[in-house]
Amino acid sequence: MQDMLVVVKLKEGKFEKFMGFMQSDAGMAERKKFVDVTKSVPAVAPDKKTFLAKLVVHNIDAMHAFLDGSNPVSKPIWDEVRDSYEIYELKK
Repeated sequence: MQDMLVVVKLKEGKFEKFMGFMQSDAGMAERKKFVDVTKSVPAVAPDKKTFLAKLVVHNIDAMHAFLDGSNPVSKPIWDEVRDSYEIYELKK
């Protein structure tokens, strides 16, 4: 298990679409493939253009596929809502 911080910059007005996917059955199923969703700590900037989450990751390759668009389930939503993303490894 590895603690990671993911920062996603969203396109203008796409926060609700992004959150709808992340909370959907399909989004949850894909996230569970790489992260312990019960230990995720999400946050949103007041302008709703930046989403960040502290994650406890158990499959780093699957996390990268989910975020970079190579996962066929997440790719359509990312193409529509994301401007960019960054991943940081957290160390104690």
